[in-house]
Amino acid sequence: MTTALSLRRSSPGEVRLSPLLRLLVLTQLAFNIGFFAVLPFLGGHLGGAVGMAGWLVGFVLGLRTFSQQGLFLVGGALADRYGVRPVVLTGCALRIAGFGWLGYAEQAWAVTGAVLLTGFAAALFSPAVESEVARQAVAHEEAGGGSRTRVLALFTVAGQAGAFVGPLVGALLLSVGFRTVCLAGAGVFVLVLAAHAWLLPRHIPGRRLVRIRGGMGPLLRNRRFLALCCVYGAHLLAYNQLYLALPAEVERAAGSQAPLAWLFALSSLLVVTVQLPVTRGVGERLGPRRATAAGLALIAGGFAMVAAALPVGWTGTAGLLPAAGFVVLLTLGQMLVAPAARAWVPDLAEDGRLGLYTGALSSVSGLIVLLGSAATGTLLDTGLPPAVPWLLLAAVPVAAITLLPHRPQKA
Repeated sequence: MTTALSLRRSSPGEVRLSPLLRLLVLTQLAFNIGFFAVLPFLGGHLGGAVGMAGWLVGFVLGLRTFSQQGLFLVGGALADRYGVRPVVLTGCALRIAGFGWLGYAEQAWAVTGAVLLTGFAAALFSPAVESEVARQAVAHEEAGGGSRTRVLALFTVAGQAGAFVGPLVGALLLSVGFRTVCLAGAGVFVLVLAAHAWLLPRHIPGRRLVRIRGGMGPLLRNRRFLALCCVYGAHLLAYNQLYLALPAEVERAAGSQAPLAWLFALSSLLVVTVQLPVTRGVGERLGPRRATAAGLALIAGGFAMVAAALPVGWTGTAGLLPAAGFVVLLTLGQMLVAPAARAWVPDLAEDGRLGLYTGALSSVSGLIVLLGSAATGTLLDTGLPPAVPWLLLAAVPVAAITLLPHRPQKA
């Protein structure tokens, strides 16, 4: 496979990226800074300044998730058909318009329209960038530049760093007003749009555009890929418990959810500082299938740790230790699963349809998270002994291990 720009052979532990890959990795950083500068404060704005009822706030936020995650498949297919550049530029322009609209929207219908627009924008640019990173990572590997998994791990680090910095920027600007936060987020995407209009090649050598053929039939018949989607969805469902099961446990142990901020910071700090060493020292040596299985096992261990400690009934600082252990194991497991699964997709996708398959991975797994989160919420409210929901949640990644397809590499 040819690549857009020449690659130099890198020494062990070093990641030397082509200019195109550097641009795409920095794009992920910028995307998340702009997005997370706004998102954490959206719910409060909807319920406060806009005056929406609680159920309507939840509904609008759910619509945003659906318009983004649920439509990744569409954005990926468009990137296959028209190329990365026009899809990314269009997505950035829509995100700028959406954030600008959101900053001035004062009625429920206007806010809802702006939120849907911002979500659809990401459904365009994110799968386009992610699929091209995966394709370039394979080219990087084939040219002797190093493991594709390491490139995708660096992409994950950039995204997590943006998710960490974004809320800090938003919190500083929120003292001026939510409109300022939205306009600042839009400003970030103006810079991204300008950078890509200038630097992103109109034609990337080695990438051929394909007409949409065969519909979804070949993808739906690809059992190995669908199995990977289910595995990835199980991993995301488990990771989503940072926002569902963990807050309930922290409240039980500490009497409030104040320690959550520190636990979230711990997770972000681990990804930023440890992701590359974990990928280099463990993920690359194990290969995609075994790395994914090991990550799922760590995630299951995190749930089991909390389940084992709950009958003791610790509270205070001691009571938070199992929750902290859960965060550490969950994050370490995610560090193994996410890059390995995404590195696996190019080996399972049809030629020329990597964008479609990359988008489908997010869309299918997002649907699994949506359905699974509803079931988890019901489980946590059933009045069962506290350890039981955590044990059942531990069974989810264990079951996912049995679904892992064999022979990760193409013949």
